[in-house]
Amino acid sequence: MSYIKAEDLVKRYENGGTALFAIRGMSFEIGLGEFVSVMGESGSGKSTLLSVLGAMNAPTSGKLAVDDIDVYSLGQEKRTDFRREFLGFVFQSFHLVPYLTVLENVMLPLTTIKATKKRKRALAETALDHVGLSGKGHRLPSQISGGEKERVAIARAVVNEPPILLADEPTGNLDTKTKGEIMGLFQRLNTGGTTIVMVTHSHECAAYAQRTLRVSDGMLIEGDGDKKEDGT
Repeated sequence: MSYIKAEDLVKRYENGGTALFAIRGMSFEIGLGEFVSVMGESGSGKSTLLSVLGAMNAPTSGKLAVDDIDVYSLGQEKRTDFRREFLGFVFQSFHLVPYLTVLENVMLPLTTIKATKKRKRALAETALDHVGLSGKGHRLPSQISGGEKERVAIARAVVNEPPILLADEPTGNLDTKTKGEIMGLFQRLNTGGTTIVMVTHSHECAAYAQRTLRVSDGMLIEGDGDKKEDGT
């Protein structure tokens, strides 16, 4: 049963009267609890695809359904609610606020939920514990390593326990050892039930996923292969 269903997605931009296609008729399905990597050359459309899946970039045509919700039929306010309820985002550049502590950065997605500050703090501390950063919540981003910054970004993405995690080159700035640690963390999140879609250039990172969607020139060229049983 599909949890995420893309039907004939097209994203077209106009440049001086010339149509530029970032996505050309992509159709695929992702099951609940699946870990899927997206691979392709720079400019192939994979990051644009992720932004469409993240309800941030409306396709020119086609349909995206998540848990039977037609995402782009929602108004802006309801689409914001959808992102808050369903999605967590992890990016290569971390996007941490430099003057906020690690704990305060993780608490940011909780600002709009109805809960006491004590409850929000407890949720953030739990998320930090899950990514192996218990006890480091008082530090500033400048006081932690690159790998730790990525862990903070992951904790922030999952603090409100979204069912879907979208990651865009999450290990691109990390050394080999730290990449392995971060991918092990992604794998544990997936084992816990989180559906993950990860854009990556790295074949080593893609190997952690159960399936790979390969894109080229805005088109899906491979992605219907068998799922791997062990996730490696």
